[in-house]
Order: sequence, then structure tokens, then C-alpha cells
Amino acid sequence: MSMTARGHEALKRAEAQLIQAKTVEQLRQAQAVILPLSYGLSLEQTADILGISVSWACKLRTRFARGELANRCAPRGHRPRQNMSMEDEAEFLAPFFEKASAGGILVVGEIKRALDARLGRKTALASAYNLLHRHGWRKPAPDKRHPKADVPAQEEWKKNSKTPSRKSAKAGRAKSRSG
Repeated sequence: MSMTARGHEALKRAEAQLIQAKTVEQLRQAQAVILPLSYGLSLEQTADILGISVSWACKLRTRFARGELANRCAPRGHRPRQNMSMEDEAEFLAPFFEKASAGGILVVGEIKRALDARLGRKTALASAYNLLHRHGWRKPAPDKRHPKADVPAQEEWKKNSKTPSRKSAKAGRAKSRSG
């Protein structure tokens, strides 16, 4: 058997919110309070009318009783699950970029370990790459030659090396039958 609705002191506030509601969630919250109190509907009937689950109707009523109005939180905006702000990320990456500009190499493994230590938890390797990408780092194109290669010796070898023997032209052709 369902309980009778309580909270008649909130009825006047709910009626005022019903008139001033600007979003669907605010309207539903006011209706979740008004319908059981004014019309004696059960929570199940109220949920059916509002098109929400019983547990959500109960949450709307409880939040209204606490003074929490629906959709009062700020909109999420961009990057809702960010680990650090853009300024914090730039500050974090500054020593790595300084080292790279002085001739060093950006080692993503080092950056990932430092990021894990800064956040206090493990992160995916992709997080480090995404962090670098957001701050303008691009993976350089590979060199055509090894930095320590002896270029004159390689050119000399190309000029003086024997070309591989090719199969004879006869061996590669199919014999045609005449006749």
C-alpha cells in the first residue's frame, strides 16, 4: 500500500514554481509535488503522468523539499571531464617544452609518468598524447637518413656496388607452341 503524500507546507512554493517554470525539468518538479498533494495521486500515478520513473519522481519531490530546484546547476561547457585547466596544462608542459627546445627529445613516457604523479592516479597513454596535441606539439616527420650516418660512404657504396643479377629474359617467358 502506498503512503499518503506529506509536505503541504511546500505546496505554495510548488504552485509558485509551476507558474514561474522556465524549463521542462522545473515544471516536472513542481508537478511531482503538486499532483500527490492536491489531487491525492500516488507516486506511481504521478510518475506515469509525468512520463518518468517512480524513483525519479521521488527524487524530484525530495530535492524540492530540500530547496534544490531542477536545472539550477551551471551548464557543463567544453571539456566537462578535464583533468586540468588549459593554464594548468601549459604550466605542467612548460619544463618538457623547454627541454625539447634546448635540443632534447620529448619522451611521452616521461610526460605520462609525471602526469600520473600530478593527478595521483593512472591515466591512459592517449591522455599524454592528447595533452601534447592540445598544446601544439606535433610528432616530427622521420629523417630520410640516420643522424649519425656517413653520407659519403653510403653514396660511394651506391655507385660501386654490383647490381643484383636479373633472371634471364628467356627463363621468364612462356614458350609458345607453334603448330
